[in-house]
Amino acid sequence: MVKKSTPLGTGKDADIINTEVLIVGGGLVGATLAVALGQAGLDVAVVDTADPVANLDAGFDGRASAIALATQRVLAGLGLWTALQPQAAPILDIRVSEGNSPFFLHYDHHETGDEAFGYMVENRNLRTALFHRLRDLEAVRVCAPASVAALDRQGHGVTATLADGRSIRARLAVAADGRASQTREGAGIKVTNWSYQQFGIVCTVAHEKCHDFVANEHFLPAGPFAILPLMGDADRPGHCSSIVWTERADLAPAIMALDDASFMVELERRFGDFLGAIEVVGPRWSYPLSLQYAHETISHRLALVGDAAHAMHPIAGQGLNMGLRDVAALAEVVLDARRLGLDIGDGAVLERYQRWRRFDNTLMLAMTDGLNRLFSNNIRPLRLARDLGLAAVNQLPPLKKFFMRHAMGLVGDLPRLMRNQSL
Repeated sequence: MVKKSTPLGTGKDADIINTEVLIVGGGLVGATLAVALGQAGLDVAVVDTADPVANLDAGFDGRASAIALATQRVLAGLGLWTALQPQAAPILDIRVSEGNSPFFLHYDHHETGDEAFGYMVENRNLRTALFHRLRDLEAVRVCAPASVAALDRQGHGVTATLADGRSIRARLAVAADGRASQTREGAGIKVTNWSYQQFGIVCTVAHEKCHDFVANEHFLPAGPFAILPLMGDADRPGHCSSIVWTERADLAPAIMALDDASFMVELERRFGDFLGAIEVVGPRWSYPLSLQYAHETISHRLALVGDAAHAMHPIAGQGLNMGLRDVAALAEVVLDARRLGLDIGDGAVLERYQRWRRFDNTLMLAMTDGLNRLFSNNIRPLRLARDLGLAAVNQLPPLKKFFMRHAMGLVGDLPRLMRNQSL
C-alpha cells in the first residue's frame, strides 16, 4: 500500500511511486474519486497543480454548488457529509418563473416524500471536507503542487513523469483536470465546444427576510438569474443566498467593473424585493459560459471524469452533480473489476464505464443547451410558449413528479452509492 511519507502538499516523496490508480487533477471531482477508491482500499496517487492549502482560502472560489439528493448520498457514503451538513442548506422548494409573467412552475419536496430536493454547499466547505478526508486515507498519496510533464500509456500500465523528476506507475490513469485537460489533449481525444456568448456572475447576498429554503430560477432575456438558498450565519439561518446571474458577454465586463453602489442597482433590478433589502457579502466572480464534450471518455488505460469529459451551462445546476455521477460509476466499475481479479485498466472494464455514462451525460448536455437557447431571448411567440409550458407542467402531477425526481438525481441507472449502498 502506498502511504504518504510527509504531510499533504509538503516535503519530497520517493522518486518512484507505485500505485494502482493515478488521478490527474485534485479538484472537487478528482479528490472525490480519490476518496471513493482509497476508502475501498485501492492505492491511489493524485497529482494537482494547485497548492491544496491555498485552495481552502475563501477568495479561491466563492461559488456554491447545488448537490442533488442522489449526489448527497455519494458524499454521505464516502464519509464527507458529516462535515458538510452543518452548513448545507436544504432545497425544500424550487420556483421557476419568467420575467413578469404570472405563470410559474413550483416544486414542493413534500410531493415526492420527506427528503429535500438537494442541498446548497459552498465549494470551499466541500474542498475542506475533501482535504481532511484525504489526509486520513493511508491508501491515497497527494502530490501537490505538482504537474505531469509526460504520461506514457503504452503496454500494460501507465507511467507519469512529473515536472520535478518523480515518476508514478499505475494500472489506470484518470483525467480530472478540467475543461482544458492536458491529459485529454495528450491522448488525442477530440472535443466539441461552443460559447454561449454569456458570462456567469456569481456573488453572495444577505437579505432581510428568510428565504425559507426555496430556490428561485428567474428567466430573463439575457439568461437565467438564480437565487439559491444558503444557510448563512448560525444565529440567523436562511438570510443568505448565492446568486448565479447569467449576462450577455458584451455587458458582463462592464457590470463587473461597476462600483459597489452601481452594481447593487443592477442586482436589485433583477433580484426584486420579495426578500426585502439585500446586501452583497464578499467579492464577485465572473466566468464565461460554454458547452463542451469529449467525443470519447476513455482511451488506452485512461478514463475522463467531470469537466474533462463534459462541461455544461449552469442553468440546471447539474455540472458538479454529473461529475460526481461519473465518480460513482467509475469507482464501481473499477472496484468490481478488482474484486474479480481483472486488470482495472483493461479496455473492457473502461468500456463499461463509457457505455454507462454516455446516455446520461449526453441527455443532460442536450437538456441544458436546449433550455438555455429556449429561455435566453425575448422573442414573443417563444415567450408565450414558455409561459404555457410552465403552466402545463405545473398542472400535470405525473409529469411534474418525473421532473422533480430528475432534479433530485433519482432517474436512470444509478450507481450503488446513489442507491444508499456501499461500493
